[in-house]
Amino acid sequence: MIQNEQEMKQIIAKVLDCEAEIGKSIIGQKSIIRQMIIAILTDGNVLLEGVPGVGKTQMVKAIAKTMNLAFSRIQFTPDLMPADVTGTNLIVKEDGQNQFRFEPGPVFANLVLADEINRATPKTQSALLEAMQEKTVTVGKQTYLMPAPFMVLATQNPIEQEGTYPLPEAQLDRFLFKLNVRFPSKEELRDIVNLTVNQQEQALTPMLSAEDILHIRQVIYEMPIADAVMDYAMNLVYNTHPEMKEVPDFVKKYVTNGASPRAAQAIIKTAKARAMMENRYNVSFEDIQYVAFPVLRHRIICNFEALSDNITPDKLIAQLIQQQ
Repeated sequence: MIQNEQEMKQIIAKVLDCEAEIGKSIIGQKSIIRQMIIAILTDGNVLLEGVPGVGKTQMVKAIAKTMNLAFSRIQFTPDLMPADVTGTNLIVKEDGQNQFRFEPGPVFANLVLADEINRATPKTQSALLEAMQEKTVTVGKQTYLMPAPFMVLATQNPIEQEGTYPLPEAQLDRFLFKLNVRFPSKEELRDIVNLTVNQQEQALTPMLSAEDILHIRQVIYEMPIADAVMDYAMNLVYNTHPEMKEVPDFVKKYVTNGASPRAAQAIIKTAKARAMMENRYNVSFEDIQYVAFPVLRHRIICNFEALSDNITPDKLIAQLIQQQ
């Protein structure tokens, strides 16, 4: 609970200092860094999509260091088993008797990097579902709580399809954001080479703690939102559904399935976090538009006609915002 305006200003300053610290080891990608911080502050998982070598893994490591969170990396491969992710029961001898002891897997960390998640089989991918949604892991008949805060940052390569298993819609829906990590500009490429080839790795200072993050989440949830802004966000999600009568014609033409109620929840809570990072205590229409793209782009399923007309979910979202 926020006691006064001064405390709110201190929280905002801490978050912005953390953002600046992460930027010391990551050249460019400022919007991606901000969106990842927003996701962490609103208790969400993130799917990062980009070609190899654009700094996805480095970005996650930098965030873990600056937020002083326990970090774990799982390299997903076709032969990875669910027990390799969640952990397993081992038989150990204690006082001359055999007993079961649970050995936690790499999923038990604050920040879990699921590298190339689409390389693992659906059975292994599903091992993350319970942890992502319920913040628990069940092995045998025993359920274990994840550490708080807990977040999965998954990466996938959009250009390599051979030997991959696309994530099902139900699992995609559990990601708060889908972020497209772009290739750096020529100037950024020069800076990346200078930073990595000619200099030592940048030392990062922790700016936030797990307790800070949990406190900031509570502050964000308590932020007010005007009815008009709430209606604007609900209309945006509603208009992604082609089966509804009053939605735009281009949605009926190009969309197979619209966004779920999770998308509406995600838009509101992330818009609140974005407003806070912009030094505001109320949510604006512009905040809704800013978070609409990462929230909706993986939840709108386009049909073959959209593919043939080169219509992407991002283009549809932009058109929906324009018509609102």
